[in-house]
Amino acid sequence: MVQEATSSAAEANPVSTELRGKILLVTVDNPPVNALGVAVRRGLMAAIEAADANPAVGAVLIVGAGRNFIAGADIREFGLPPQPPLLTEVCSRIEASRKPVIAAIHGAALGGGLEVALGAHYRIAVASAKLGLPEVALGLLPGAGGTQRAPRLVGAAAALDIILSGRHVGAAEALKLGLIDRVAQSDDTLAEGLAYAQELLAAQAGPRRSRDAQALADRATAQAAIDAARADVQKKQRHLFSPHKIVEAVQAALDKPFDEALKLERQFFMQCLDSPQRAGLIHAFFAEREVAKVPEAAAAQPRPFKTIGVVGGGTMGAGIAVAALDAGLPVTMVERDQVSIDRGRANVEKVYDGLVAKGRMTVEGQAAVMARFTGSTDYAAFKDVDLVIEAVFEDIEVKKAVFAELDRVCKPGAVLATNTSYLDIDAIAASISRPQDVIGLHFFSPANIMKLLEIVVPAKVSADVVATAFELAKKLKKVPVRAGVCDGFIGNRILAVYRQAADYLMEDGASPYEIDAAVREFGYPMGPFQVSDLAGGDIGWATRKRKAATRNPAARYVQIADRICERGWFGQKTQRGWYQYPQGSRSGQQDPEVLAIVDAERQRAGITPRSFSSDEIIRRYMAAMINEGANVVHQRIALRPLDVDVTFLYGYGFPRFRGGPMKYADMVGLDKVLADIREFAKEDPLFWQPSPLLVQLVEEGKNFESLNKAAA
Repeated sequence: MVQEATSSAAEANPVSTELRGKILLVTVDNPPVNALGVAVRRGLMAAIEAADANPAVGAVLIVGAGRNFIAGADIREFGLPPQPPLLTEVCSRIEASRKPVIAAIHGAALGGGLEVALGAHYRIAVASAKLGLPEVALGLLPGAGGTQRAPRLVGAAAALDIILSGRHVGAAEALKLGLIDRVAQSDDTLAEGLAYAQELLAAQAGPRRSRDAQALADRATAQAAIDAARADVQKKQRHLFSPHKIVEAVQAALDKPFDEALKLERQFFMQCLDSPQRAGLIHAFFAEREVAKVPEAAAAQPRPFKTIGVVGGGTMGAGIAVAALDAGLPVTMVERDQVSIDRGRANVEKVYDGLVAKGRMTVEGQAAVMARFTGSTDYAAFKDVDLVIEAVFEDIEVKKAVFAELDRVCKPGAVLATNTSYLDIDAIAASISRPQDVIGLHFFSPANIMKLLEIVVPAKVSADVVATAFELAKKLKKVPVRAGVCDGFIGNRILAVYRQAADYLMEDGASPYEIDAAVREFGYPMGPFQVSDLAGGDIGWATRKRKAATRNPAARYVQIADRICERGWFGQKTQRGWYQYPQGSRSGQQDPEVLAIVDAERQRAGITPRSFSSDEIIRRYMAAMINEGANVVHQRIALRPLDVDVTFLYGYGFPRFRGGPMKYADMVGLDKVLADIREFAKEDPLFWQPSPLLVQLVEEGKNFESLNKAAA
C-alpha cells in the first residue's frame, strides 16, 4: 500500500524511543497513516542501532501511533531519486539486530509496513489488524524483502496468494498461516506488545529471523505452488508485468540463498518501477480518489438518509436493492402489481440464495437482511422514504409517470433519482414540482457488483442533493463519477462513438472476431461484439431505433447489427448473436452465417473489404474513444479527463494497467493520436472530426494530465 504523509511536524521527528525497563519502545508517529517516508526510515534505523549499542536494552518493541502500525510507503517519493536508507536496508537492519525485535500491529500493516514487521523477529497483532502486500495493484512488487521473507514464513502457496491478490489478511488468518505469532487478547496494542516482549525476555528468547524460516523446506510442494501460480498468471493476468515478476521473485526465494534472492527482488522491483504499466496503475489509484472531489460536495452537506426506495424489481432494480441492503439500509420496493413485486423479491432473494449456497452467508444472515426488505404495489409506501431510485423501462414517458407519483407521495426533501442510461434527466426533472430534488444515479449491471456509479447532475438540482448522491455512493462502496446531462452521459456517449468505429472497421473488412481479438489483446476482458452478446443485442437495437429520427442522413450508418437483430439473435440469452452459444454455453463460437451477413452488407454498401492488422484496429478504436472523451471534457459533461478514465476503468472493462483512455492517450502522445484522427478523416471527415480540446492541447504542447492538475 502506498500512502502520502502530510504532517511536516511529524516528519521532523516521526520516530521516538523510550526505555521501558529492558524494552526499548520505538514509536512511529507520522500522521495521518504512518507512511514510510525517509525520516521514518532513518528513525527506525537509528533506533535499532541505538538498541544494539545499549547494554541496558534487552528487546525492542516497534509500535505505530494513531490508527495504524505502518500503512505503506510514501507516494511522494515515487519518481524521485532514492534517499537513503532504502526500506530494504531498514528491514535487513531490523532483522540483523542482536536484540529480539517485536512488532505490535494494529490497524494497517500494508506493503512496506508489513515488510518492516516481517523484518522483526516476533509479531503480535490485535484482532482487528489488517496485513497485506498490495503493491501489485500499483504495478509493483514488495521490494523490501516481502517476496523473500513471506514465502519462508508461510510457504510459497500462501505467500503467492497474498502478494498476487494484494488482499488484506485479518489477524486470525495471519496467525493460522504463520505470518504472525500471536493474536492479542485486547485492543490495547502497547500493553499487549509490552507484555509479549516481557514474556520473551523471561524466556530468554533471542532473535528469530524470517530469512531462516523453513516453510520452503518441502521443495516439491513449493515448486508445485509456484508452477500453479505461474500458469494462473499467464492465463488471467498475461498482459500485466508485475505479477510475472512476483512469481520470478518467489522462485528465487526457493532457488537461491537469501541475500542473492533479495538482490534479485530489488532488480525486479526496479524493472516494475520503470514499466509504463506502473504509471497507468498509479494514475488509476489516484484518479479513484480524485473523482469524489466535486464542487457540490465541497459547497454543501449531504441530506441525511436512512431508508431507500426502489421503483422496479427487474434485474437492475433488484441489483440496486441488494446494493442498498448490503450497506445495511432498509429498502422498500414498489412494483405495478403483486406478480411483479413477488418477482422482484425473488430476484433479490436469488442473490442471497447464491451466497448461502457458496457458504458466504448463513440462512440466518439472509433472513436478517431480507427482514429489511419491504415490497408494495402502492407508491404510498414511499411516504417516509429518504431517497428513491427509479429503475423502470428506458422510456421517458414511463419514467415521467413514475416521477409524477413520486412527486405526489414523497415527503419534502426526499431525493428522487432516476437510473436512466441515456435519457434527458433535465426533462424528467422539469416534469414535476421539485426539480431541485431530482438527480441521475446510473448504476451498471449487475448493480450489486459493478463498482461504477455515474452521478448525473441536471441543471436545477440542489448542491446538497449532489452531495447526498456522493455520500450514497460511499455508503454503497461504489466509485462515483460526476457527469453532466447529455445522451448517454460520459460512458455510454463515448461507447456509442467507439462502437461506431468498430462497426466501420467491420464493414470495411475486419471480421467481428478479429476486432474482438485485437481488443482483448489490448487488455480488455472482452471485445465489443462479445459485450453486445452479453448485454443483449436488442438493447442497442432499441437505442438505434430511438435515435433514427435524429440521425444525420449524411452520416455513415452500418446496418449489420440490425440484420443480426432482425433474425432474433440477441446474444447469449437467445443462444445466438454475433457468436453462437450452443446449449446455453457462455463461451461463444464463431458463426459462419454472421460472416455471410457481413459480406452481404458490404456488397450492398458497395464496399470492397480490406485487411486490418491488430495495431490498425486498436489505433482506430482508441482514437475514436479518446476523441469523444476529449469532447466530453471540452463540453463539461466530465469535469476532468480523470473522470473519463475512472468511468472506463470501473464500468467498461478498460485495462487498468493502461490507466484509462485519457491517460493512455498521454502515454502514446496526443500529437500521435491527433495525427491518426486527421489521417482517418481523409476517409470520413464527418465521423473523424478532431475534438477542439485535443487540437488545443497539441498546439499548446500540453496533455490531459495538465487539466487534471489544473482542476486539483
